[in-house]
Amino acid sequence: MIMPGSAPVQENYSKLTIDNFRSNIVGINSQVPVLSGTHLTYINFDNAASTPSLVPVNQTIQDFLGWYSSVHRGSGYKSMISTHAYEEARTIVRSFLGGDHHKDTVIFLKNTTEAINKMANRFVFKNRDIVITTKMEHHSDDLPWRKRANVHYANLTPEGEIDLNHLEFLIEQFSQHLALVAITGASNITGYINPIHAIAEKVHQYGGKILVDAAQLAPHRAIDMYPHSDPGHLDYVVLSAHKMYAPFGTGVLVGSKETFESGDPDMVGGGTVDLVTFKEVRWTTVPEKEEAGSPNVIGAVALASSMLALQQVGLENLARHEARLTAYALEKLIKIEGVRIFGNRFPEQSSQRLGVIPLNIEGISHYLAAAILSMEQGIGVRNGCFCAHPYILNLLDVPPDLVNQYQSEIKSGKKANLPGMIRVSFGGYNTLEEIDRLAAALQMIVKREFKGHYQQDPESGAFFAEGFHPDPSRYFSLANRG
Repeated sequence: MIMPGSAPVQENYSKLTIDNFRSNIVGINSQVPVLSGTHLTYINFDNAASTPSLVPVNQTIQDFLGWYSSVHRGSGYKSMISTHAYEEARTIVRSFLGGDHHKDTVIFLKNTTEAINKMANRFVFKNRDIVITTKMEHHSDDLPWRKRANVHYANLTPEGEIDLNHLEFLIEQFSQHLALVAITGASNITGYINPIHAIAEKVHQYGGKILVDAAQLAPHRAIDMYPHSDPGHLDYVVLSAHKMYAPFGTGVLVGSKETFESGDPDMVGGGTVDLVTFKEVRWTTVPEKEEAGSPNVIGAVALASSMLALQQVGLENLARHEARLTAYALEKLIKIEGVRIFGNRFPEQSSQRLGVIPLNIEGISHYLAAAILSMEQGIGVRNGCFCAHPYILNLLDVPPDLVNQYQSEIKSGKKANLPGMIRVSFGGYNTLEEIDRLAAALQMIVKREFKGHYQQDPESGAFFAEGFHPDPSRYFSLANRG
């Protein structure tokens, strides 16, 4: 580790491989309390929401903290080092995505959601006011467009995949006014991977642009934006660090510089200007123009470090490992009577999708099943609608009148009956043995052999086991560190 005031040294970290990936996960052996009064090694199957951090990423952050300072505006040597690290992070991000150094900018933001909102605010629509997205999207790749354009949605197949024929129909139907197709690279619910380059070719044929929400795809598959001259070029890509084994979460938007060179930034303040008088404002150049205020420098360093780490492991090796996990899990889970799996249920097709499995247990609320998994088995999953309500309602085939009923219940402050699923999502560190524990736990729930007596909070919908009140401050507390 380089300490302030010491001479620069070459860092030597152990090479990351798929075989030692698990041992390089921070907190991999954490013990959590369960209802029986004992502790179990925690199993995280909620990687689609956030991944844990990698040891070498944390070490990079620790090495950098001694040099952390202001960026772009300081004359001190620490500021010079921080600025160098921040700009180096841009280069690494652009390279990770195959962006063009001369034509593409890298804008650091709070997260993917903020990145898409920036695109919606800064994209010049003019007479091209149509945005096409799909019924598969995360809310973050839907709601921002509704404020700025006329949005049309591509339909889904009965299995939950994008109906590519309908998407193509929409692109052709609105070709004269098509501004943008905004599409997820991979679903955060079913793990379907979309043919983004083929879609880009069709969009460019009619003069439109494409934005890819790569928040789910980037941690699991290599992404190449392709040269600007290629018909399959991806015009804009957005992603988040917190799904890529990096703490200090930050988001990033990579795309054509010319989109942001004209017009006023959507957020203004320090760092966005070259000169301000009471009568005039001179905006600075891209990307600083689009990064108002002091940036999350450590977040950018963490993201770049995680990208280098994933490339060292090999995204193809991570994909192969996760496909093995997914196939194994599907083989186990489809044999459990009472467990319904949504989306692709075929183990032999696991390499064509991400390791995300949505399921429900017959006769058991998704709220309750998730609570039992956590409180009795130490297994963390996500339940609910995963910020993609239209997609979930479609997969569950919820009729409109029932949707209206749910809306009425929400207005009255009750969420107890809301539909949803349990989502199991894998990372490159999960194991077959952890899947065995999950399968056994689900079998126990199906057979109604769980031990606890659970009460539901009608406002949140969450279930809690009677008599189970572990104190989080025993495991971590800011107040106790003083």
